[in-house]
Amino acid sequence: MTHPALTPFLAVRDLAQRLAGTPADHDALLAMAEGRRFVLLGEATHGTQDFYRMRAEITRRLIAEQGFDAVAIEGDWPDAWRVNRYVQGEGDDDDASALDDFERFPAWMWRNREVLDFVGWLRAHNATKPRAQRVGFYGLDLYSLYRSADAVIHYLDRIDPEQAELGRKRYAALDHVREPQVYGYQAAFGQRPDAREGVIAQLLQLRADAQAYIERNGLAALDAHFFAERNATVVVHAEAYYRAMFGRRVSTWNLRDAHMRDTLLALADYRVRRGGTGRVVVWAHNSHLGDARATESHARGEWNLGQLVRQDVGDQALLVGFTTYTGRVSAASQWDGDVEHKWVRPALRGSYEHLFHSTGLDRFFLPLTDAAAEPLREPMLERAIGVLYVPQTERASHYFDAALARQFDAVFHLDETAALEPLDAPHHWHRPEPALPVA
Repeated sequence: MTHPALTPFLAVRDLAQRLAGTPADHDALLAMAEGRRFVLLGEATHGTQDFYRMRAEITRRLIAEQGFDAVAIEGDWPDAWRVNRYVQGEGDDDDASALDDFERFPAWMWRNREVLDFVGWLRAHNATKPRAQRVGFYGLDLYSLYRSADAVIHYLDRIDPEQAELGRKRYAALDHVREPQVYGYQAAFGQRPDAREGVIAQLLQLRADAQAYIERNGLAALDAHFFAERNATVVVHAEAYYRAMFGRRVSTWNLRDAHMRDTLLALADYRVRRGGTGRVVVWAHNSHLGDARATESHARGEWNLGQLVRQDVGDQALLVGFTTYTGRVSAASQWDGDVEHKWVRPALRGSYEHLFHSTGLDRFFLPLTDAAAEPLREPMLERAIGVLYVPQTERASHYFDAALARQFDAVFHLDETAALEPLDAPHHWHRPEPALPVA
């Protein structure tokens, strides 16, 4: 009889497929992706080179071999649209300047070497395709309150100046400070009128006028209107998000991930309307893409993108996590701080990452839908490093309880990983934090 404490260890040893550093490493995942509408590719940190590189390799194959025609990232809608225009062969940008709109902290999440290489590949791939078949690149996030409002007005200025003037009046309540958190604070505490009625009216107007606008210029008009309509949606949801930051009854996490779900589903529908497959690859953090019902956040009443997509489309979505035991990471020590080249401390005992390390398999792919993965449906610690890494409070800041085989359909584990290289790394980033002896 197997000792119960060894059961998760044996499950990993039984199911894991070691990675050899060849394209065949991803064959099993590609087989799991057959026929799915959405493949959600996560990351345990926002600053690990290996995760970005692997996601790009997998995504290239999903595009080339299975007809996926959109990539959606945990980035702001207007910032990513500039990249989308570039990969469509539009505008005057080159690979690097197409990323210039990613200015908001943490810029290194998307202004880095791996994204630069992928964007260049995507433009070259699209150059061989007719316009309706070109793969798009889009953002799912909602932080761009003012940039999105400006984009709506700019769109209306070009096609309907009278509506543009009306739009300016509807957005006027946002414009006194143009700092979203200040707006949210003042609106939440009654120090200024909130803009909710105006921003909702603008979104509804854009939707009502959609057919008339689109009929004027075919596919180009469809693209331009969808960009504007989603910007108007960002304004509605961002306005609510920033007000909710200073309230007590609404989870801003839930508002954000519900917005990402809505954007993803709208994006898939739009890609079908413009003649594509509507199959989308998503790049975001594990904490957004793993099913929240399998983590301790569920007890706090939080949901996430992975959970919502599973609830909406079931097995049409494939949820894939990425983990690491140790290595290096690009992260800041405080919000709005400089990116640093940090040492990732070895994972704590009692965590999935430590369990994976203890198998001695080093790097592997772990499918989790097999019955043999049942021992991995029990909660253990799991690590999450976002844009900040604070090892002084490692347990409290970066670990949570999760049941891995309920959270993801599959996981890639890499025992030691390297830091993502920012395009605009400060000089001191190139001097990595020393790895100290482990007690």
